[in-house]
Amino acid sequence: MELTKEQNTQPEEQRARLEEQKAQPEEQKAQLEDRIARQISAELEIAVGKVRAAVRLLDEGNTIPFIARYRKEMTGELDENRLREIADRLQYLRHLEERKREVLRLIDEQGKLTEELQTAIERAVKMQEVEDLYRPYRQKRKTRASVARERGLEPLADWIMSQPKRGSLEEEAKRYVDAEKEVPAAEDAIRGAMDILAEMMADDPKVRAWVRKYTFDHGVLTAQAKDAERESVYEMYYDYREPVRKLPPHRILAVNRGEREDVLKVGIEVPEETIFDHMMRRFAVEPSAVTETLRAVVEDAYRRLIAPSIEREVRNEMTEKAEEHAIRIFAANLRNLLLQPPVKGKTVLGVDPAYRTGCKLAVVDETGKMLDIAVAYPTPPNKRIEEAKAVFRRLIEKHGVELIVIGNGTASRETELFVAALIKELNRPDLHYTIVSEAGASVYSASRLAQEEFPDLDVAERSAISIARRLQDPLAELVKIEPKAIGVGQYQHDVDQKRLEESLGAVVESAVNHVGVDLNTASPSLLSYVAGVGLSIAKNIVKYREENGKFKSRGELLQVPRLGAKTFEQCAGFLRVNDGTNPLDRTPIHPESYGVVDRLFRELGLELDLLGTQRLKDALKEVSAEQLAPRLGVGVPTLRDILDSLMRPGRDPREELPPPVFRTDVLQIEDLKEGMELQGTVRNVTDFGAFVDIGIKNDGLVHISQLSENYVKHPLDVVSVGDTVTVWVLGVDMKKGRVSLTMVKP
Repeated sequence: MELTKEQNTQPEEQRARLEEQKAQPEEQKAQLEDRIARQISAELEIAVGKVRAAVRLLDEGNTIPFIARYRKEMTGELDENRLREIADRLQYLRHLEERKREVLRLIDEQGKLTEELQTAIERAVKMQEVEDLYRPYRQKRKTRASVARERGLEPLADWIMSQPKRGSLEEEAKRYVDAEKEVPAAEDAIRGAMDILAEMMADDPKVRAWVRKYTFDHGVLTAQAKDAERESVYEMYYDYREPVRKLPPHRILAVNRGEREDVLKVGIEVPEETIFDHMMRRFAVEPSAVTETLRAVVEDAYRRLIAPSIEREVRNEMTEKAEEHAIRIFAANLRNLLLQPPVKGKTVLGVDPAYRTGCKLAVVDETGKMLDIAVAYPTPPNKRIEEAKAVFRRLIEKHGVELIVIGNGTASRETELFVAALIKELNRPDLHYTIVSEAGASVYSASRLAQEEFPDLDVAERSAISIARRLQDPLAELVKIEPKAIGVGQYQHDVDQKRLEESLGAVVESAVNHVGVDLNTASPSLLSYVAGVGLSIAKNIVKYREENGKFKSRGELLQVPRLGAKTFEQCAGFLRVNDGTNPLDRTPIHPESYGVVDRLFRELGLELDLLGTQRLKDALKEVSAEQLAPRLGVGVPTLRDILDSLMRPGRDPREELPPPVFRTDVLQIEDLKEGMELQGTVRNVTDFGAFVDIGIKNDGLVHISQLSENYVKHPLDVVSVGDTVTVWVLGVDMKKGRVSLTMVKP
């Protein structure tokens, strides 16, 4: 039997092995890192050489955007997503190895570390495996089994586990009756011995692993209402059953929330008899005089000790996977929102709509600079329509406003009706309006950052400026807001907030570095997301700019306090100087490659001042990166990137996307008819479909089944936040104010 009384001796060779490992830390560390690299390679299906290169670059303090963009030769052109996967697994596996060492030490200190156990711990690939192996040796609080051991009943438990063919358990138990040890009768001795065995069985790592998998594969999640008469959003779960393995992530999180709000009672049902039979096959080798007793122990071990903890573990794992999925959806939506195309060169009137307190108005010029602030009362309860028209007309005519941007919060649609009527009245075909999400605008406008930027304005006025700027440059404005406040996810308040913050921070960092940042206009918020910079250095950059005027070159960054050579290496390629002394400073080409560009231009017999001209583009079209790279002493991927940057200097990758939908008129839900064709903007994507702004008060829902004629695994495979889509009205629920849409042409 594997499950016996724990050994108190340790073979000499085992001790020698431990000592030898302690004496070879560097060699051991190298072997460990090699094992981790191989494991990541196998898990992610990435060549082990690429994994080793990525790990080395990460350990040297390089950022993921920098590695992805400027170290392609070393990693075999791994993109940011793959590099982040490697970084995540690296962190997990190193933490796992630390835990293994800690567990080995703790068991060794008890004198119970066998070679077999050490090998099993060292070979474990999941934290759960390590914890299962450590479980029998973990210091426990007082349990029924520990009390029975104190009463001297462990030998009786051993006798039962020896499974004698003959003999009487009752007779054997009488030997342990001892009033002083609080064992007044044979039945008490038997009960104590059974408690010891139940705990030993419950701690068996192989049993726990099997039961955990069986629960995942065959368990059924059940949910019942605590009060069936109570109305709530969880009514579909009031008498609900679904196999654990089939539960989609959004339902797991919905059930969890219902349980947390004390509306639902949730559990997992598992076929017990199969589990009992499996445990009996493990512990009852063959029929004996104590078979029935062992069956009773097995049932007690499962119901009292194994089932509750395994259910917790299974539900925790389900929740973790559901949270990771929700975070991925949020991250994808956020990235698409951040990379919405900027609307450049237009003077914009931003409107923060409201009822009682009136609509706050802010005019900003094409650079986002505030020109004017006002308030108007076109909405209930005031409805001072003519006065509001005069305020809007004055701002539009005085500043040559070309676009009106309305936040989509409270009183948005009433404000939209007013603006649409005003545009018609002004007879200005060049004047349009659009709706933008104002999620997080109130968070920004009440922040210290907004107070520093506009100390003399109130919260709603700052919000109006933010709304206007969101259209002009979504990325530059949205980075000022805590990512999770931007509101393009599902169940974002139910997931691990630290993990959400890390993931969304990585998305913002990726988007900012993908686009690039103007060194002479960027705010500290935007600069803080540039690879290697951070908020304190970002503030130093802005302070230096204020004190010394515009940066004339990237090289000038090295004069910024606390911005050293390593930070410069990481950030320089992502920062642009658009009117500096070196034309290459306005491209994504890293300063470390300027020498390559110099050799390239000499090879072509051209001058650098031709940058941006058709003559240079024509010359570059003839260049073969594969043939020229060896002569220039550079890798092919880097040369390809250099050629692309020279072909399109100053390119903003967001400009290749379609612009937002601009309107001059407004719809109401009463205007909608089934089959009506509309243009709309995707505002949010969830597991079950996409919410589309079609110009009425509430966004319409395109259910996943209506996104395409073909099977859709997930809505993100078809649509993204910010997409302009053609939809048809499927149904209208006037009472609930809901509209169902389809993207499948009738």
